[in-house]
Amino acid sequence: MTEMLKITLPDGSERQVAPVTTPAEIAADIGPGLAKAALAARVDGEVRDIMRPLERDVALSLITAKDEADALELVRHDYAHVLAEAVQALWPGTQITFGPATDDGFYYDVMAPEGRDPFSMDDLPAIEEKMREIIRADKPLRREVWSREQLIEKWQSEGETFKAEWAAELPENEELTVYWSGDDWLDMCRGPHLASTGKLDPQAFKLMRVAGAYWRGDQKNAQLTRIYGTGWLNKKQLNAYLHRLEEAQKRDHRKLGQEMDLFHLQPEAHGSVFWHPKGYRIWRELESYMRRKMDGAGYREIKTPQVMDARQWEKSGHWGKYRENMFVIPDEVPNTEDDAELVSHDAEWMALKPMNCPAHVLVFKQGITSYRDLPVRLGEMGCCHRNEPHGALHGLMRVRQFTQDDAHIFCTEDQVVEETRRFCELADTVYADFGFKYEIKLALRPEQRFGSDADWDKAEAELRQAVVDAGMATDEYGWEELPGEGAFYAPKLEWHLTDAIGRTWQVGTIQSDRVLPERLDATYVGEDGERHRPVMLHRAIFGSYERFIGILIEHFAGRLPVWLAPVQAVVATIVSDADDYANEVEAKLAAAGIRVETDLRNEKINYKVREHSLAKVPHLLVVGQREADEGTVAVRTLGEKEQRVMSLDEAVAMLAEEALAPDLKD
Repeated sequence: MTEMLKITLPDGSERQVAPVTTPAEIAADIGPGLAKAALAARVDGEVRDIMRPLERDVALSLITAKDEADALELVRHDYAHVLAEAVQALWPGTQITFGPATDDGFYYDVMAPEGRDPFSMDDLPAIEEKMREIIRADKPLRREVWSREQLIEKWQSEGETFKAEWAAELPENEELTVYWSGDDWLDMCRGPHLASTGKLDPQAFKLMRVAGAYWRGDQKNAQLTRIYGTGWLNKKQLNAYLHRLEEAQKRDHRKLGQEMDLFHLQPEAHGSVFWHPKGYRIWRELESYMRRKMDGAGYREIKTPQVMDARQWEKSGHWGKYRENMFVIPDEVPNTEDDAELVSHDAEWMALKPMNCPAHVLVFKQGITSYRDLPVRLGEMGCCHRNEPHGALHGLMRVRQFTQDDAHIFCTEDQVVEETRRFCELADTVYADFGFKYEIKLALRPEQRFGSDADWDKAEAELRQAVVDAGMATDEYGWEELPGEGAFYAPKLEWHLTDAIGRTWQVGTIQSDRVLPERLDATYVGEDGERHRPVMLHRAIFGSYERFIGILIEHFAGRLPVWLAPVQAVVATIVSDADDYANEVEAKLAAAGIRVETDLRNEKINYKVREHSLAKVPHLLVVGQREADEGTVAVRTLGEKEQRVMSLDEAVAMLAEEALAPDLKD
């Protein structure tokens, strides 16, 4: 008698099934609704094909569309395969390479047949139609195990030189698999996949663009065409995504920055920002706001050098980890096999600081610090430089020169949890002032790290406890732990903001560090009269001013809160006879602390309204002869259809209230 397999389901119940039973059969046995909904299976924690037979006792759960993260990964992987099949069906002789799922879709790298131009945007409609044909054919997706020799022979015989090259490098001792689509097309792949192409929604994907890509990412190799697509579980999700993309284009901070005359970028300082007066006004308001917050929380502001001796970076550990991203003086630094050893002990080897923390340790080390002085909270609006790759630069979001709202807290072991809790609450008030919701993540130790396991255990536990004490380790705050994503010297809490169109941005952090104080010999005198190491908490809320301003511009679509707007009001005349009254209105508003300009040009009022709306001015105060005679203004507020007529004093009071930063209204 055949020995039955024991299958444990998520609710703890058990089922006895025959060997080689598939998860699909178990789903059908549970009920027809589940059989239809099940997309794949999680077998002892591993995602597998729903048609792959079970061979041992396992814990089994079935993946449906409700398990959105897993389901999207599966369908996007399948869309990529269908894309490759469609291209080869339309243009025989096309070579295929790889096609993974991405965060919002999929892509596949292909090479057009000999004699044909590389694929272009003009080819996408035909490819999409062929993909829908393959999906509607409901072709079974079948897994087979092949030998490496079979794979090499298959690809060489069909002229798939890229696949043959890759197959030749696969390890012989691993299980190598291919997936058939029906009986006429296959690709080598680890899987998993859906049961058939018909499990995909033919209306839930869209091919987006094409781009050049090099084989294996090396520009010395052949150039391929990368075809990008986005794929979803249903058409509703696709439409929502396309709407978000449309909104994102409208909100692009680079476009709005130009329209609003805030900043510009140019090759003469690639990766750095030229701030115009209006853009720098936003910066100044944010900086003043953050200074008030930090002053109120007991931070003392310092200023440290831009350039420091390279030996300091070697001591801190940054030389070994970040050297390729640092701007070094002189320009070239000889390579060394040992990153822990400084390339030169000549004091003239210098580097622009990529972060502020080592300099803050040097400030802390001046003089003798007693345990009674702790915690010491040192803050800096610190300008840093990182040699980011040219292709990674993106407007204000990724730059080479940036300024952080940086601070470091030096404290005793017993103070770590309380200081972290206080920071959690401070960050909460800041994000609330900007109307952001957020999630908190705990990034845990990476494989490559400094410090002992005992110190990492302690640091991770402290951060976890602080979030609990702040009442934020809950689903409401999206609490999650991220294995392997901490810095090389410390675990960290991360704040992920959600903007107006649902995108997330990782901004604030706090890191609990015992490594840098040890490496840079920071000490305080304890109650016992002996020297002790402080714990160093690295923290920021905005992250960098450049990126945070970019996020704000896109979040508010340029319509910044009045207190942040570079120009809070414009007084515009209908007729030149009202010029004197417009100047009087401007003077009263300016005296009340409102950033105001006048528009006395000989232009139609509708033209002026359109122009200042494009510049995202919050309030336009329109005045003509009637308003001058009556001492009133007609207020047009950005985004509102109707204008309000009110007395000048009422308008001044209203704008003065709106112009106050949130922390000044309390």
